[in-house]
Formats: sequence, C-alpha cells, structure tokens
Amino acid sequence: MKKNLNITPEGTRDYLFKECTAVDYVCGKIRTVFENHRFHRVITPTLEFYDLFSVNSSGISPESMFKTTDNSGRLIVVRPDSTLPIARMVSTRLQNEIFPVRLYYDQPVYRNNPTLTGRSNEIMQLGVELIGSVGKRADLEVINTALQSMQAISEDYRFELGHSVIFSALENALDAPENVKEQIETYIENKNYSALNDILDRMESSDTVTAIRRLPSLFGGEEVFEKAEKYIKLPEALEALSYLKNLYSELRTLDCGDKITVDLGLVQRNDYYSGIVFTGFIHGYGDAVLSGGRYDKIFDMYDISMGAAGFAININDIAEQARYTEKSNIPEVLVFAGDDKDIMKAIAYTEQLVKSGVKAQFSDLGDEAEAREFARRLGIKKFEVFGEEL
Repeated sequence: MKKNLNITPEGTRDYLFKECTAVDYVCGKIRTVFENHRFHRVITPTLEFYDLFSVNSSGISPESMFKTTDNSGRLIVVRPDSTLPIARMVSTRLQNEIFPVRLYYDQPVYRNNPTLTGRSNEIMQLGVELIGSVGKRADLEVINTALQSMQAISEDYRFELGHSVIFSALENALDAPENVKEQIETYIENKNYSALNDILDRMESSDTVTAIRRLPSLFGGEEVFEKAEKYIKLPEALEALSYLKNLYSELRTLDCGDKITVDLGLVQRNDYYSGIVFTGFIHGYGDAVLSGGRYDKIFDMYDISMGAAGFAININDIAEQARYTEKSNIPEVLVFAGDDKDIMKAIAYTEQLVKSGVKAQFSDLGDEAEAREFARRLGIKKFEVFGEEL
C-alpha cells in the first residue's frame, strides 16, 4: 500500500490560487526594487556538489542538507543556500566581468530542518549580492536596498543592524573550549539571559566576560553605543562599534530611518559573516523574514580576495503575513460554442476579446446548460454563445 500518496513531505506544502497570487504580488514588488537598483537576475542549479557547502565558513551544517549522489557516486546536495553557488558562478563564469557586479536571484532553497520546528524545508527566496566592492558606500547601498524591499512589502516593519566583528573579537579573546563558545553564541542569539549567565558565572571574571554578558541587552537606538563603550575594551571590537555607529547615523537620515534599531546581539552564522549584519521583521511574524550582511570570506575557497555583501528574503513568510491587493482572475465573459463546427471560430473570437483587453475565457464544456451553471457559480457576469448576436 502506498501510504504517502495524499501528503507532501514534511516541511513542504501546496500553494493554491490566492496563496500563489500573494507570492506573485510580493515577488513582483521586491523584483521591482532590485531592478530599480540595477541588480541583474541570475539562476543557479537546484543541485550542487556537497563540496561547495562543506567549507567551514558556509555556516550550513551537513545535517541540514538534502543529499544524493550522481552517476559517478559524487555527493550532491539540493541547494541549501544561494550565495555560495553565486560565488562559484562569479569565480568561474564571471571572471572577466567588470566589477563590482550587482546580482539578484529568485529561487527556492532547501533545508532539512528538525521535525516539529514549524519551519519550512522548501523556502522561496529573493536576494541580492553586491560583489567586488567593500567599505561604507557598498554597505550603505546593500542596506538601503534591503530597507526599500521591506518598505515595498509592508508599512509595519522593523530593521535591526549589528556587526559580526564585535562578538567574534570578544569570542576569540575568551579563554574557553570551542563547544562552550558555540553555546554562548546560541544563548546570545536567542537572548537566553539565564543560560548565558549560568555559563559565564563559571568563568573567571574579566572585561571580555562582562562584555559578552551585556551583549544580548545592547539593543535599541543611539544610546546603545554609549552603553557598549563602557563594557567593550578590545580595539578590534571598538573599531567595529565605531564603524557601526557611523553607519547607523547615516541611515537615520533616510525617510525610513526610524524603523532601524541597533542590536549587538546579532550573532547568527557568525563564522560566515565578516562585517555588518542585519535582519528585517514584519508585524505578525516572529522570525526574521530578511537577513544579510557582509561575507568577504566566501571567496577564500577560490583563493580570490573579493568583497561581497547581500541579503535574502523569505517570500513564503511574507506572503502569509503582508497585506496585498489581489487582482481577480475571474473572467468577465465566458464564450460558448453552440455547435461543434463553431469551436475554432469561438476560440479565435475569445482570443480577439483577450487581445482587446477583455478578460474572456472559452468554455470547454460541451453542454450549454452546464456552461451557464459554471458561469453562475464562478460569478462570470456575461455568457456569450458564439454565433448568437455577436
């Protein structure tokens, strides 16, 4: 007995009518922002070699990838991320391109999330990559594109800004095993003050321990920087903090500047990011729908020194929460061929109506009574029988 005929795999779902309209609407809004900022669309394969994602800086655990093999026995994964495939593409296909280059993608990624987490394993994403440029101008352009994308899909959103170097500098200075550092990172990311304090209480008191203890609470506006400067003493972390402060001040001049807050506890995938980090949220949904930052280390595997920054937006989540204007796909006119000899003429007539701007549909039902009942139930206002007073 084939018991799985009527269900989809865990973490996946079907999208119907209005749900598809919502996805298309959100994608259209975001694509317009990307293209207005002169990003060019690219598509990467759904299947990639496992080697591409096995590097330490990928930030993707082997357990979260769907795996298979090709005809030669080589390990293949279903694309869990779009940035690394684009790095591969840039390093090979775009070697002779004029840099910096602006790219965007519009494709699903696949993550094998633990069961019962409530998260999708198939995630439709739109994202951008600004490759070959570093510094404040590049960071501001990427962040502004992210802000404009959020603004295009929801009036009620918030945007959090941080810097990965602040935590990584403190973490490197901490005298603790790697597994303990990983626990600390998780507790900070989840703002689990109790668990974080428990683990830090067992360590010898120091400026580094004090600063790490304070990180999850260092979020808000301009006042965050003054508070942080009291606890952060490491030169590398202070330099990153100063850069972030300058960036925040610049961004506050935008018309959406009041949506931006600072969060020094943004430490997710900290081995992946190398500079600014940011996340975006919309009202009614608890998890971030947008995440990104600077990740200059992704080209290390190709022995190339090249700046890279960008972000990804999870479309599934936004489509379920954001308001959208649905354009009805119900036809205005249903055209029925009264006689079999008139079928092709009725189809041609329907095409003429469509080309003239009328939302017309040819009836594929063979019985007029059934066709009229179909039109009534669907709410089609006009029913035309081809050949009768047309």
